[in-house]
Amino acid sequence: MSVDKLEPGDMVFAATDIFNDGSVPELPEDTRFARVGSRGVLINTGHLEEQPSITLFLVRFEDDNRELGPPVGCWAEEISAEPIGAC
Repeated sequence: MSVDKLEPGDMVFAATDIFNDGSVPELPEDTRFARVGSRGVLINTGHLEEQPSITLFLVRFEDDNRELGPPVGCWAEEISAEPIGAC
C-alpha cells in the first residue's frame, strides 16, 4: 500500500531514523523519535501552507516500551505502510 492511501489510525513504519528538528520544543533537538522499522500510528495528514502539493503525515511512534511518543510530522519518504527490517 502506498503512503498516499493511508488514513488516520493506520499503522506505519519508520523508513529512516526520525529525530526532533526543533518542531517539538518540549524535547531537546536531536531527540530520536523512531528508529528504522519502528511501528507507529498515523494521526492525521495535512500540508504546509508554503508547500500545498506535499503531504505531511502526523505520526506517533512506539518507543522501546511500546508506548506511543509525541505526534511527529513526517514526509512520505520517512514512513512506509509496510514493515521495514528489525528496529
